[in-house]
Amino acid sequence: MSEILIALERHARLRSRACALQDAHKPLGYGELARAVDGLAAELMRRRVAVLALLLDNGAPWVVADLAALEAGVTLVPLPGFFSDAQRRHALADAGVDAVLTDQPACFADLPGTGAEAVRVEVAGAALSLLRMHAAPRRVPPDIAKITYTSGTTGTPKGVCLSAAVMEAVAASLLEAVGAEAAERHVCLLPLATLLENIGGVYVPLLAGTTCVVPGLVNTGLRGAAGLDAARLVETLRRHQATSAIFIPQMLQGLVSVLEQDAAPLDQLRFLAVGGAPVSPRLLARARALGVPVHEGYGLSECASVVALNVPGGDRAGSVGRPLPHVRLRFAPDGEIEVAGSLFRGYLGAQEDLRDAFWPTGDIGHLDENGFLHLTGRKKNMFITSFGRNVAPEWIERELTLSPAIAQAAVFGEARPWNVALIVPRAGATRADVDAGVRHANRELPDYARVSAWLAADEAFAVANGQLTATGRPRRAEIMKIYGARLDALYADTQSIRGVAL
Repeated sequence: MSEILIALERHARLRSRACALQDAHKPLGYGELARAVDGLAAELMRRRVAVLALLLDNGAPWVVADLAALEAGVTLVPLPGFFSDAQRRHALADAGVDAVLTDQPACFADLPGTGAEAVRVEVAGAALSLLRMHAAPRRVPPDIAKITYTSGTTGTPKGVCLSAAVMEAVAASLLEAVGAEAAERHVCLLPLATLLENIGGVYVPLLAGTTCVVPGLVNTGLRGAAGLDAARLVETLRRHQATSAIFIPQMLQGLVSVLEQDAAPLDQLRFLAVGGAPVSPRLLARARALGVPVHEGYGLSECASVVALNVPGGDRAGSVGRPLPHVRLRFAPDGEIEVAGSLFRGYLGAQEDLRDAFWPTGDIGHLDENGFLHLTGRKKNMFITSFGRNVAPEWIERELTLSPAIAQAAVFGEARPWNVALIVPRAGATRADVDAGVRHANRELPDYARVSAWLAADEAFAVANGQLTATGRPRRAEIMKIYGARLDALYADTQSIRGVAL
Protein backbone atom coordinates (compact mmCIF):
# COMPACT_ATOMS: atom_id res chain seq x y z
CA MET A 1 0.00 0.00 0.00
CA SER A 2 1.08 3.59 -0.60
CA GLU A 3 3.22 5.07 2.19
CA ILE A 4 1.40 8.38 1.76
CA LEU A 5 -1.97 6.71 2.29
CA ILE A 6 -0.66 4.72 5.26
CA ALA A 7 0.55 7.98 6.83
CA LEU A 8 -2.79 9.67 6.11
CA GLU A 9 -4.69 6.81 7.76
CA ARG A 10 -2.38 6.94 10.80
CA HIS A 11 -2.71 10.71 11.23
CA ALA A 12 -6.49 10.50 10.75
CA ARG A 13 -6.70 7.88 13.48
CA LEU A 14 -4.37 9.52 15.99
CA ARG A 15 -4.77 13.24 15.21
CA SER A 16 -8.08 13.50 13.41
CA ARG A 17 -8.59 17.23 14.00
CA ALA A 18 -5.03 18.34 13.28
CA CYS A 19 -4.98 20.58 10.20
CA ALA A 20 -3.87 18.71 7.10
CA LEU A 21 -4.86 21.18 4.39
CA GLN A 22 -5.65 24.88 4.41
CA ASP A 23 -6.94 26.56 1.27
CA ALA A 24 -8.70 29.85 0.61
CA HIS A 25 -11.99 28.49 1.98
CA LYS A 26 -11.42 26.46 5.13
CA PRO A 27 -9.03 24.16 6.97
CA LEU A 28 -9.38 20.42 6.50
CA GLY A 29 -8.38 18.12 9.36
CA TYR A 30 -6.69 14.78 8.78
CA GLY A 31 -9.92 12.94 9.52
CA GLU A 32 -11.88 15.05 7.03
CA LEU A 33 -9.15 14.65 4.43
CA ALA A 34 -9.14 10.86 4.79
CA ARG A 35 -12.95 10.75 4.40
CA ALA A 36 -12.85 13.03 1.35
CA VAL A 37 -10.17 10.86 -0.27
CA ASP A 38 -12.14 7.67 0.44
CA GLY A 39 -15.30 9.21 -1.02
CA LEU A 40 -13.74 10.36 -4.28
CA ALA A 41 -11.78 7.11 -4.65
CA ALA A 42 -15.05 5.17 -4.36
CA GLU A 43 -16.64 7.44 -6.99
CA LEU A 44 -13.75 6.91 -9.42
CA MET A 45 -13.92 3.13 -8.95
CA ARG A 46 -17.71 3.13 -9.33
CA ARG A 47 -17.37 4.95 -12.63
CA ARG A 48 -14.50 2.65 -13.69
CA VAL A 49 -12.09 5.48 -14.39
CA ALA A 50 -8.67 4.16 -15.40
CA VAL A 51 -6.77 7.29 -16.46
CA LEU A 52 -7.85 10.60 -14.92
CA ALA A 53 -6.70 14.00 -16.13
CA LEU A 54 -6.74 16.80 -13.59
CA LEU A 55 -7.09 20.49 -14.45
CA LEU A 56 -7.73 22.41 -11.23
CA ASP A 57 -6.52 25.55 -9.53
CA ASN A 58 -4.40 25.00 -6.44
CA GLY A 59 -6.58 24.08 -3.48
CA ALA A 60 -7.77 21.23 -1.29
CA PRO A 61 -9.71 19.57 -4.18
CA TRP A 62 -6.48 19.11 -6.15
CA VAL A 63 -4.82 17.30 -3.24
CA VAL A 64 -7.90 15.16 -2.56
CA ALA A 65 -8.10 14.15 -6.22
CA ASP A 66 -4.39 13.26 -6.30
CA LEU A 67 -4.70 11.01 -3.24
CA ALA A 68 -8.02 9.51 -4.34
CA ALA A 69 -6.52 8.45 -7.66
CA LEU A 70 -3.68 6.83 -5.74
CA GLU A 71 -6.13 4.96 -3.49
CA ALA A 72 -8.31 3.86 -6.41
CA GLY A 73 -5.40 2.64 -8.52
CA VAL A 74 -6.15 5.29 -11.16
CA THR A 75 -3.34 6.77 -13.24
CA LEU A 76 -3.36 10.54 -12.76
CA VAL A 77 -2.41 13.01 -15.50
CA PRO A 78 -1.99 16.53 -14.08
CA LEU A 79 -2.55 19.15 -16.79
CA PRO A 80 -0.57 22.38 -16.32
CA GLY A 81 -2.71 25.48 -16.60
CA PHE A 82 -0.24 27.02 -19.07
CA PHE A 83 -0.67 24.22 -21.63
CA SER A 84 -2.06 25.35 -24.97
CA ASP A 85 -5.17 23.67 -26.38
CA ALA A 86 -2.93 21.66 -28.72
CA GLN A 87 -0.73 20.45 -25.86
CA ARG A 88 -3.78 19.60 -23.77
CA ARG A 89 -5.31 17.58 -26.65
CA HIS A 90 -2.01 15.76 -27.14
CA ALA A 91 -1.76 14.79 -23.47
CA LEU A 92 -5.36 13.54 -23.35
CA ALA A 93 -4.94 11.38 -26.44
CA ASP A 94 -1.39 10.25 -25.65
CA ALA A 95 -2.29 8.99 -22.17
CA GLY A 96 -5.66 7.51 -23.19
CA VAL A 97 -7.47 9.67 -20.65
CA ASP A 98 -11.01 8.40 -20.06
CA ALA A 99 -12.13 11.09 -17.60
CA VAL A 100 -11.23 14.68 -16.69
CA LEU A 101 -11.84 16.28 -13.30
CA THR A 102 -11.85 20.06 -13.58
CA ASP A 103 -13.08 23.41 -12.34
CA GLN A 104 -12.62 24.75 -15.89
CA PRO A 105 -14.96 22.64 -18.07
CA ALA A 106 -15.02 25.29 -20.80
CA CYS A 107 -11.42 24.35 -21.63
CA PHE A 108 -12.71 20.98 -22.92
CA ALA A 109 -15.91 22.09 -24.64
CA ASP A 110 -14.51 21.87 -28.16
CA LEU A 111 -12.07 19.02 -27.69
CA PRO A 112 -12.72 15.90 -29.78
CA GLY A 113 -13.39 12.81 -27.70
CA THR A 114 -15.16 14.61 -24.86
CA GLY A 115 -18.21 12.57 -23.99
CA ALA A 116 -21.71 13.87 -23.53
CA GLU A 117 -21.66 12.65 -19.94
CA ALA A 118 -20.59 15.40 -17.57
CA VAL A 119 -21.44 14.92 -13.91
CA ARG A 120 -21.01 17.24 -10.96
CA VAL A 121 -18.80 15.89 -8.21
CA GLU A 122 -18.30 17.55 -4.84
CA VAL A 123 -14.70 17.41 -3.65
CA ALA A 124 -13.64 19.10 -0.40
CA GLY A 125 -16.62 21.43 -0.60
CA ALA A 126 -16.07 22.42 -4.24
CA ALA A 127 -18.43 21.48 -7.09
CA LEU A 128 -16.32 20.10 -9.94
CA SER A 129 -17.05 18.64 -13.36
CA LEU A 130 -16.19 15.03 -14.16
CA LEU A 131 -16.09 14.74 -17.95
CA ARG A 132 -15.99 11.38 -19.70
CA MET A 133 -13.74 10.93 -22.72
CA HIS A 134 -14.51 8.55 -25.57
CA ALA A 135 -11.09 8.48 -27.16
CA ALA A 136 -9.59 5.02 -27.60
CA PRO A 137 -7.48 4.41 -24.48
CA ARG A 138 -3.77 3.92 -24.71
CA ARG A 139 -2.23 1.13 -22.73
CA VAL A 140 -0.62 2.38 -19.49
CA PRO A 141 1.19 -0.10 -17.22
CA PRO A 142 -0.90 -0.78 -14.09
CA ASP A 143 1.79 0.36 -11.65
CA ILE A 144 2.05 3.86 -13.15
CA ALA A 145 0.48 6.23 -10.64
CA LYS A 146 1.20 9.46 -12.45
CA ILE A 147 2.12 10.71 -15.89
CA THR A 148 3.68 14.16 -15.68
CA TYR A 149 4.17 15.93 -18.98
CA THR A 150 7.22 17.94 -19.93
CA SER A 151 6.49 21.39 -21.29
CA GLY A 152 7.36 20.40 -24.84
CA THR A 153 9.10 22.68 -27.35
CA THR A 154 7.14 21.50 -30.36
CA GLY A 155 3.61 21.26 -28.97
CA THR A 156 3.95 17.54 -28.24
CA PRO A 157 5.14 17.21 -24.64
CA LYS A 158 6.45 13.84 -23.44
CA GLY A 159 4.75 11.87 -20.68
CA VAL A 160 7.07 10.89 -17.81
CA CYS A 161 5.72 7.67 -16.24
CA LEU A 162 6.11 7.47 -12.46
CA SER A 163 5.16 4.81 -9.94
CA ALA A 164 3.94 5.68 -6.45
CA ALA A 165 7.00 3.97 -4.98
CA VAL A 166 9.53 6.25 -6.68
CA MET A 167 7.64 9.44 -5.82
CA GLU A 168 7.26 8.38 -2.21
CA ALA A 169 10.95 7.48 -1.96
CA VAL A 170 11.80 11.06 -2.95
CA ALA A 171 9.26 12.46 -0.47
CA ALA A 172 10.70 10.32 2.33
CA SER A 173 14.25 11.44 1.48
CA LEU A 174 13.18 15.08 1.49
CA LEU A 175 11.51 14.69 4.88
CA GLU A 176 14.67 13.06 6.25
CA ALA A 177 16.84 15.86 4.85
CA VAL A 178 14.68 18.83 5.83
CA GLY A 179 12.87 17.62 8.95
CA ALA A 180 9.23 17.87 10.02
CA GLU A 181 9.80 21.12 11.90
CA ALA A 182 10.63 23.01 8.72
CA ALA A 183 7.51 21.61 7.01
CA GLU A 184 5.19 22.61 9.88
CA ARG A 185 3.26 24.98 7.55
CA HIS A 186 4.33 24.53 3.95
CA VAL A 187 2.73 27.07 1.60
CA CYS A 188 2.37 25.81 -2.00
CA LEU A 189 3.17 28.67 -4.37
CA LEU A 190 3.91 26.75 -7.57
CA PRO A 191 1.11 25.03 -9.50
CA LEU A 192 0.41 21.61 -8.00
CA ALA A 193 0.69 20.16 -11.51
CA THR A 194 4.41 20.91 -11.09
CA LEU A 195 5.95 17.66 -9.87
CA LEU A 196 8.34 19.48 -7.52
CA GLU A 197 5.48 21.14 -5.63
CA ASN A 198 3.35 18.01 -5.76
CA ILE A 199 6.03 15.90 -4.06
CA GLY A 200 7.90 18.46 -1.97
CA GLY A 201 4.92 20.62 -1.08
CA VAL A 202 2.13 18.06 -0.59
CA TYR A 203 3.59 14.61 0.03
CA VAL A 204 6.28 15.74 2.49
CA PRO A 205 3.87 17.55 4.88
CA LEU A 206 1.37 14.67 4.68
CA LEU A 207 4.08 12.15 5.54
CA ALA A 208 5.16 14.35 8.45
CA GLY A 209 1.62 14.98 9.69
CA THR A 210 2.03 18.73 9.34
CA THR A 211 -0.02 21.33 7.41
CA CYS A 212 -0.03 21.92 3.66
CA VAL A 213 -1.38 25.37 2.75
CA VAL A 214 -2.77 25.52 -0.79
CA PRO A 215 -4.02 29.00 -1.68
CA GLY A 216 -5.32 29.58 -5.20
CA LEU A 217 -2.65 30.72 -7.61
CA VAL A 218 -4.18 34.20 -7.90
CA ASN A 219 -3.32 34.69 -4.22
CA THR A 220 0.34 33.72 -4.56
CA GLY A 221 1.46 36.61 -6.77
CA LEU A 222 2.01 34.48 -9.86
CA ARG A 223 0.61 36.00 -13.04
CA GLY A 224 0.37 33.47 -15.83
CA ALA A 225 3.60 31.70 -16.71
CA ALA A 226 6.07 34.54 -16.29
CA GLY A 227 4.46 37.37 -14.30
CA LEU A 228 4.99 37.94 -10.58
CA ASP A 229 3.51 40.33 -8.04
CA ALA A 230 6.34 40.04 -5.50
CA ALA A 231 4.58 42.12 -2.86
CA ARG A 232 1.60 39.77 -2.91
CA LEU A 233 3.95 36.78 -2.77
CA VAL A 234 5.53 38.13 0.42
CA GLU A 235 2.12 38.98 1.87
CA THR A 236 0.92 35.41 1.20
CA LEU A 237 3.92 33.92 3.00
CA ARG A 238 3.36 36.26 5.93
CA ARG A 239 -0.43 35.82 6.13
CA HIS A 240 -0.21 32.02 6.14
CA GLN A 241 2.78 32.01 8.54
CA ALA A 242 4.75 29.84 6.14
CA THR A 243 7.58 27.84 7.64
CA SER A 244 8.61 26.44 4.24
CA ALA A 245 8.03 27.09 0.55
CA ILE A 246 9.46 26.20 -2.85
CA PHE A 247 10.59 28.94 -5.24
CA ILE A 248 11.92 29.25 -8.76
CA PRO A 249 14.69 31.86 -9.23
CA GLN A 250 12.42 34.65 -10.48
CA MET A 251 10.38 34.38 -7.29
CA LEU A 252 13.51 34.65 -5.14
CA GLN A 253 14.59 37.74 -7.07
CA GLY A 254 11.18 39.31 -6.39
CA LEU A 255 11.24 38.35 -2.72
CA VAL A 256 14.68 39.89 -2.24
CA SER A 257 13.63 43.09 -4.01
CA VAL A 258 10.63 43.51 -1.68
CA LEU A 259 12.55 42.73 1.50
CA GLU A 260 15.38 45.09 0.53
CA GLN A 261 12.82 47.91 0.46
CA ASP A 262 12.62 47.78 4.26
CA ALA A 263 9.80 45.24 4.42
CA ALA A 264 9.45 43.35 7.69
CA PRO A 265 11.47 40.09 7.73
CA LEU A 266 9.79 36.71 7.39
CA ASP A 267 10.73 35.53 10.86
CA GLN A 268 8.56 32.39 10.76
CA LEU A 269 10.23 31.03 7.60
CA ARG A 270 12.59 28.13 8.36
CA PHE A 271 13.32 26.63 4.96
CA LEU A 272 13.02 28.04 1.47
CA ALA A 273 14.02 25.74 -1.38
CA VAL A 274 14.88 27.22 -4.78
CA GLY A 275 15.38 25.28 -7.98
CA GLY A 276 14.11 24.69 -11.50
CA ALA A 277 16.84 26.82 -13.06
CA PRO A 278 20.32 28.03 -12.05
CA VAL A 279 20.51 30.59 -9.24
CA SER A 280 23.21 33.25 -8.90
CA PRO A 281 25.33 32.83 -5.75
CA ARG A 282 25.14 36.60 -5.33
CA LEU A 283 21.34 36.47 -5.24
CA LEU A 284 21.48 33.71 -2.61
CA ALA A 285 23.89 35.82 -0.57
CA ARG A 286 21.59 38.84 -0.77
CA ALA A 287 18.65 36.72 0.39
CA ARG A 288 20.56 35.30 3.33
CA ALA A 289 21.72 38.77 4.34
CA LEU A 290 18.01 39.56 4.76
CA GLY A 291 17.51 36.53 7.00
CA VAL A 292 15.89 34.35 4.32
CA PRO A 293 16.83 30.67 4.96
CA VAL A 294 17.16 29.85 1.26
CA HIS A 295 18.77 26.63 0.01
CA GLU A 296 19.39 25.67 -3.60
CA GLY A 297 18.49 22.23 -4.93
CA TYR A 298 18.44 20.26 -8.16
CA GLY A 299 16.22 17.67 -9.77
CA LEU A 300 14.30 16.58 -12.84
CA SER A 301 11.02 14.85 -13.56
CA GLU A 302 12.70 11.69 -14.84
CA CYS A 303 14.16 11.23 -11.35
CA ALA A 304 10.79 11.93 -9.68
CA SER A 305 11.85 15.47 -8.87
CA VAL A 306 14.58 16.30 -6.33
CA VAL A 307 18.04 14.73 -6.68
CA ALA A 308 20.19 16.96 -4.46
CA LEU A 309 19.50 19.69 -1.92
CA ASN A 310 21.35 22.05 0.37
CA VAL A 311 19.95 21.95 3.92
CA PRO A 312 20.65 23.75 7.20
CA GLY A 313 23.93 22.41 8.57
CA GLY A 314 24.78 20.94 5.17
CA ASP A 315 25.02 23.84 2.73
CA ARG A 316 27.83 24.70 0.33
CA ALA A 317 27.70 28.02 -1.56
CA GLY A 318 27.82 27.49 -5.31
CA SER A 319 26.51 23.93 -5.09
CA VAL A 320 23.03 22.41 -5.34
CA GLY A 321 23.65 20.35 -2.21
CA ARG A 322 24.43 16.75 -1.43
CA PRO A 323 22.50 13.96 -3.17
CA LEU A 324 19.42 12.80 -1.25
CA PRO A 325 19.70 9.46 0.62
CA HIS A 326 18.04 7.40 -2.11
CA VAL A 327 20.24 8.79 -4.92
CA ARG A 328 23.37 7.35 -6.52
CA LEU A 329 25.47 9.47 -8.90
CA ARG A 330 28.17 8.86 -11.44
CA PHE A 331 29.68 11.00 -14.19
CA ALA A 332 30.26 10.34 -17.88
CA PRO A 333 33.71 11.13 -19.34
CA ASP A 334 32.43 14.53 -20.53
CA GLY A 335 31.15 15.39 -17.05
CA GLU A 336 27.48 14.62 -17.66
CA ILE A 337 25.67 13.75 -14.43
CA GLU A 338 24.05 10.30 -14.40
CA VAL A 339 21.52 9.43 -11.68
CA ALA A 340 20.24 6.14 -10.27
CA GLY A 341 17.59 5.56 -7.62
CA SER A 342 13.86 6.28 -7.97
CA LEU A 343 13.89 6.69 -11.74
CA PHE A 344 10.82 6.92 -13.92
CA ARG A 345 9.63 3.97 -16.00
CA GLY A 346 10.41 5.71 -19.28
CA TYR A 347 8.40 8.04 -21.46
CA LEU A 348 4.87 7.01 -22.30
CA GLY A 349 4.94 4.63 -25.23
CA ALA A 350 8.55 3.66 -24.54
CA GLN A 351 8.40 2.21 -21.03
CA GLU A 352 11.45 0.35 -19.85
CA ASP A 353 12.83 -1.17 -16.68
CA LEU A 354 15.17 1.45 -15.23
CA ARG A 355 15.34 0.13 -11.67
CA ASP A 356 19.06 -0.62 -11.87
CA ALA A 357 19.92 1.93 -14.54
CA PHE A 358 21.67 5.29 -14.48
CA TRP A 359 19.81 8.11 -16.22
CA PRO A 360 21.83 10.67 -18.25
CA THR A 361 20.51 14.03 -17.04
CA GLY A 362 21.91 16.25 -19.77
CA ASP A 363 23.55 18.40 -17.08
CA ILE A 364 27.29 18.84 -16.66
CA GLY A 365 28.69 18.88 -13.12
CA HIS A 366 30.94 17.38 -10.46
CA LEU A 367 31.05 16.40 -6.79
CA ASP A 368 33.48 18.26 -4.56
CA GLU A 369 35.60 16.69 -1.83
CA ASN A 370 32.73 17.00 0.69
CA GLY A 371 30.13 15.36 -1.54
CA PHE A 372 28.34 18.52 -2.71
CA LEU A 373 27.09 18.54 -6.29
CA HIS A 374 28.09 21.48 -8.50
CA LEU A 375 26.41 22.22 -11.84
CA THR A 376 28.21 23.78 -14.78
CA GLY A 377 25.36 23.96 -17.29
CA ARG A 378 23.19 22.01 -19.68
CA LYS A 379 25.17 19.73 -21.99
CA LYS A 380 23.09 20.74 -25.00
CA ASN A 381 23.44 24.46 -24.20
CA MET A 382 27.23 24.52 -23.78
CA PHE A 383 28.94 26.30 -26.63
CA ILE A 384 32.56 26.60 -27.68
CA THR A 385 33.89 29.98 -28.74
CA SER A 386 36.20 30.39 -31.72
CA PHE A 387 39.05 30.56 -29.18
CA GLY A 388 38.18 27.05 -27.98
CA ARG A 389 36.70 28.03 -24.61
CA ASN A 390 33.69 26.08 -23.28
CA VAL A 391 30.95 28.40 -22.05
CA ALA A 392 27.81 27.59 -20.08
CA PRO A 393 25.32 30.35 -20.94
CA GLU A 394 23.32 29.83 -17.73
CA TRP A 395 26.29 31.10 -15.72
CA ILE A 396 26.40 34.39 -17.64
CA GLU A 397 22.63 34.78 -17.60
CA ARG A 398 22.57 34.47 -13.81
CA GLU A 399 24.95 37.41 -13.53
CA LEU A 400 23.07 39.54 -16.06
CA THR A 401 19.69 39.14 -14.41
CA LEU A 402 21.01 40.37 -11.07
CA SER A 403 20.88 43.85 -12.58
CA PRO A 404 17.75 45.84 -11.67
CA ALA A 405 17.53 46.77 -15.36
CA ILE A 406 17.54 43.21 -16.79
CA ALA A 407 14.52 40.95 -16.40
CA GLN A 408 15.60 38.05 -18.64
CA ALA A 409 18.60 37.15 -20.79
CA ALA A 410 19.69 34.48 -23.26
CA VAL A 411 23.39 34.30 -24.21
CA PHE A 412 24.90 32.91 -27.42
CA GLY A 413 28.42 32.62 -28.84
CA GLU A 414 28.94 29.28 -30.58
CA ALA A 415 32.07 29.43 -32.80
CA ARG A 416 32.26 33.20 -32.31
CA PRO A 417 35.10 35.34 -30.92
CA TRP A 418 32.84 36.94 -28.30
CA ASN A 419 29.39 36.50 -26.80
CA VAL A 420 26.12 38.29 -27.44
CA ALA A 421 22.96 38.45 -25.37
CA LEU A 422 19.29 38.86 -26.06
CA ILE A 423 17.94 40.90 -23.16
CA VAL A 424 14.46 41.66 -21.87
CA PRO A 425 14.79 44.99 -20.01
CA ARG A 426 12.71 45.61 -16.93
CA ALA A 427 9.86 48.10 -17.18
CA GLY A 428 11.22 51.63 -17.27
CA ALA A 429 14.84 50.63 -17.87
CA THR A 430 16.72 52.65 -20.50
CA ARG A 431 19.42 51.37 -22.83
CA ALA A 432 21.97 53.11 -20.62
CA ASP A 433 20.60 51.22 -17.60
CA VAL A 434 20.99 47.90 -19.40
CA ASP A 435 24.49 48.84 -20.60
CA ALA A 436 25.43 49.53 -16.99
CA GLY A 437 23.99 46.17 -15.93
CA VAL A 438 25.96 44.34 -18.60
CA ARG A 439 29.17 46.13 -17.59
CA HIS A 440 28.60 45.20 -13.96
CA ALA A 441 28.04 41.53 -14.85
CA ASN A 442 31.15 41.52 -17.04
CA ARG A 443 33.29 42.63 -14.10
CA GLU A 444 32.28 39.40 -12.34
CA LEU A 445 33.11 37.20 -15.36
CA PRO A 446 36.37 36.07 -17.00
CA ASP A 447 37.09 37.62 -20.38
CA TYR A 448 35.89 34.65 -22.45
CA ALA A 449 32.48 34.71 -20.74
CA ARG A 450 31.79 38.43 -21.04
CA VAL A 451 28.99 39.86 -23.16
CA SER A 452 30.29 42.22 -25.83
CA ALA A 453 26.99 43.18 -27.46
CA TRP A 454 23.32 42.85 -26.72
CA LEU A 455 19.95 43.15 -28.41
CA ALA A 456 16.66 44.10 -26.79
CA ALA A 457 13.97 41.42 -27.20
CA ASP A 458 10.64 42.31 -28.78
CA GLU A 459 8.76 40.80 -25.85
CA ALA A 460 9.41 38.86 -22.65
CA PHE A 461 10.35 35.18 -22.86
CA ALA A 462 7.19 33.32 -21.84
CA VAL A 463 5.64 29.88 -21.94
CA ALA A 464 2.81 31.28 -24.04
CA ASN A 465 5.13 32.41 -26.85
CA GLY A 466 7.21 29.24 -26.69
CA GLN A 467 10.38 31.00 -25.51
CA LEU A 468 10.41 29.85 -21.87
CA THR A 469 10.00 26.55 -20.04
CA ALA A 470 7.62 26.25 -17.10
CA THR A 471 10.56 26.41 -14.69
CA GLY A 472 12.04 29.57 -16.20
CA ARG A 473 14.68 28.28 -18.62
CA PRO A 474 15.02 30.02 -22.02
CA ARG A 475 14.11 27.85 -25.00
CA ARG A 476 17.20 28.69 -26.99
CA ALA A 477 16.26 27.02 -30.26
CA GLU A 478 12.93 28.85 -30.35
CA ILE A 479 14.58 32.14 -29.46
CA MET A 480 17.18 31.70 -32.22
CA LYS A 481 14.45 31.08 -34.80
CA ILE A 482 13.12 34.56 -34.11
CA TYR A 483 16.26 36.57 -33.33
CA GLY A 484 19.05 34.61 -35.02
CA ALA A 485 19.55 36.98 -37.97
CA ARG A 486 19.55 40.04 -35.73
CA LEU A 487 22.00 38.46 -33.30
CA ASP A 488 24.28 37.50 -36.21
CA ALA A 489 24.19 41.11 -37.39
CA LEU A 490 25.74 42.23 -34.10
CA TYR A 491 28.99 40.55 -35.13
CA ALA A 492 29.12 42.65 -38.29
CA ASP A 493 28.84 45.87 -36.26
CA THR A 494 32.25 46.49 -34.76
CA GLN A 495 30.86 49.47 -32.84
CA SER A 496 28.60 47.17 -30.86
CA ILE A 497 31.49 45.79 -28.84
CA ARG A 498 32.32 49.18 -27.36
CA GLY A 499 31.03 50.40 -24.05
CA VAL A 500 29.74 47.18 -22.52
CA ALA A 501 32.58 44.68 -22.40
CA LEU A 502 35.26 46.73 -20.71
